[in-house]
Amino acid sequence: MIAAIFALIAGLIHVYIFAMESLLWGTPRINKVFAMTPEQAESNRLFAFNQGFYNLFLGLGAIGGAIIALSQGSPMAIAIMIFSSACMLGAATVLLYSAKKLLRPALIQGLPPLIAILANLFT
Repeated sequence: MIAAIFALIAGLIHVYIFAMESLLWGTPRINKVFAMTPEQAESNRLFAFNQGFYNLFLGLGAIGGAIIALSQGSPMAIAIMIFSSACMLGAATVLLYSAKKLLRPALIQGLPPLIAILANLFT
């Protein structure tokens, strides 16, 4: 149950990241979050749009897997939930490795899926 709760949290964070990257990109608030000028945001719009959908699909995998795992206890649902969480954790690790100054976003992106994975292993 703890694994599913943290997978849900991770999934919701990634759905929010999707909204920032694909729906709200270029707005003053999102430009500030990503430390971009309007010109930089515009030149990265296509990349961010695509990246946002990547985050959406991972988020939906974690959310769907967690909901089904909680309601039915299906091993397949647990596998989907953990796979999505592992991908999120991998992306957070790459983010941190790429730029140590992005520790906070890497923790936001990676800590809930890490807890989901660990909880699944130890419960």
